[in-house]
Amino acid sequence: MRTIGLTIGLTLAAALLASCSTGPVRRVSEPAARIQQLTVRANGSWTVEVRLENFSSIPMRFDRFDLQLKLGEESAGQLQAQPALSIGPESADVVKVDLTPSGTAKIAVADALAGGRSLAYSLKGDVVATPDETKQRTFAIERSSALSPAPGLPGVMR
Repeated sequence: MRTIGLTIGLTLAAALLASCSTGPVRRVSEPAARIQQLTVRANGSWTVEVRLENFSSIPMRFDRFDLQLKLGEESAGQLQAQPALSIGPESADVVKVDLTPSGTAKIAVADALAGGRSLAYSLKGDVVATPDETKQRTFAIERSSALSPAPGLPGVMR
């Protein structure tokens, strides 16, 4: 009887130790992209700060993105970059992209800035990222939000 109890105790102890050795869960979640800031430059082009968000429990290297920017229903242009940027778990970073917007987009932003109004936007496309020590993956991105004029910063929407 005593050896059965000892065997059960050792088995439970070994199972407990084995469960501790696996370490933290390595979860890969879909990343997100959004516009953090849009700045209108003197020549009419824009600098768009794209915020890349890593919701995974492991670091990810963001290799490239290709996102269609729309203001309302009008195409403003394509946001493309190859940042090769490593972002830690559950963190974010910003990539600046220069954009020559469409004529209708220029007018829409100028009107929103002049009137102090918000402007709806959407992003749709792909983000290519490599989770830590695994193979590269392509994630589909769809985001809708709005930009508002930044108080005290002429030509800036956030």
